[in-house]
Amino acid sequence: MKVIIKNIAELVQVEEVIQDKVSGADMKKLATIKDAFLCMEDGLITDFGTMDNWTGIDDWNNTEVVDAEGGMVFPSWVDSHSHLVFGGTREGEFVDRINGLTYEEIANRGGGILNSAKKLANSTEDELYESASTRLIELIKMGTGALEIKSGYGLSTESELKMLRVVKRLKENFPITIKATFLGAHALPLAFKNDKEGYLKLIEEEMLPLVVKENLAEYVDIFCEKGYFSVDDMERVVNAGKKLGLTPKVHVNQFNIIGGVPSAVKLGALSVDHLEVVNQEDIDALKGSITMPTLLPSCSFFLKIPYGPARNIIDQGLPICLATDYNPGSTPSGNMNFVVSLACIHMNMNPEEAINAATINGAYAMGISKTEGSIAKGKKGNIFITKKIPSYSFIPYNFGHNCIERVFIKGCEFNR
Repeated sequence: MKVIIKNIAELVQVEEVIQDKVSGADMKKLATIKDAFLCMEDGLITDFGTMDNWTGIDDWNNTEVVDAEGGMVFPSWVDSHSHLVFGGTREGEFVDRINGLTYEEIANRGGGILNSAKKLANSTEDELYESASTRLIELIKMGTGALEIKSGYGLSTESELKMLRVVKRLKENFPITIKATFLGAHALPLAFKNDKEGYLKLIEEEMLPLVVKENLAEYVDIFCEKGYFSVDDMERVVNAGKKLGLTPKVHVNQFNIIGGVPSAVKLGALSVDHLEVVNQEDIDALKGSITMPTLLPSCSFFLKIPYGPARNIIDQGLPICLATDYNPGSTPSGNMNFVVSLACIHMNMNPEEAINAATINGAYAMGISKTEGSIAKGKKGNIFITKKIPSYSFIPYNFGHNCIERVFIKGCEFNR
């Protein structure tokens, strides 16, 4: 099937030469083509350019022409950090925070991750799949075309595998790219409250081998934070995962700096995620590394904690990736458009930087920058068409509103 989109006011994030990522001052550069067309065939982008250079249609067989009617076309957002599969919402904790409790206090009372673990344990695989599918459809309609999904609300072998099997079903039944991450070391379950060593052994000796045996994950993750898992714990779990072929992506520096970033870089982590608090040692460790700094501003918004220092990180020549952290406790939203807005409003990122961070750099943080994250020949035809908007800066400016008119995944319109 061939799809031709014409009368595009502006084609955004165009690449003639595919890049893995953009860093530092280059993040302010965003190539576009005004008054453009875009061709997709068999799920891939095959051509694009100005309407003046469009040669028309020679063969109408299996060809659909879509009129953008003056809307803009963007590559789909790439969300490299989510917890989409969960057993129930946690609005009660939302009210607790309004009444003065902190995230840590709620967790110490058995809320937080342990609350989600209890809800997930009481949910069937089919129930989890149905609820996750509903959320995923909503995200795709909001422009997300690739998504990483973590486990971590199981905290037992049975429940962690159940979560990852749900992710596998989502991969099989939805057209977008989905990557799975094993996050068994998200918190200590109640059964191991006073036996962290026992739980780490369970992860190493039972969970990880079974995850790999069933081919349920590409990545291994751990919540490296005071009160959860130490840097030594991170090194232990990550190395165990690496021996089995999993690539590390880790949670670090959400509330405290405990040395997680330099250690993650040495471990070859593809990304370090959260980074609400960062020091110069962390930034220096990231320079010249393969590790993508990933910021989650909607988590900061919801928990009312500091936003990651995007401006400082970029100004020191590093790249930034933006993701949602969609989860029931600290970020009950998977809206990447809002993430882009928050990055501009609260982190002083320019619209060009935020769009790069949510597309090409997000693709890097998922290991898919060769195939997604920009408008380039040979990449997947994952795009969205906007309503008529005056500029691409209107998307972060017009926060809370849906500017997306139509979504195409692998060159086909998404209509679920």
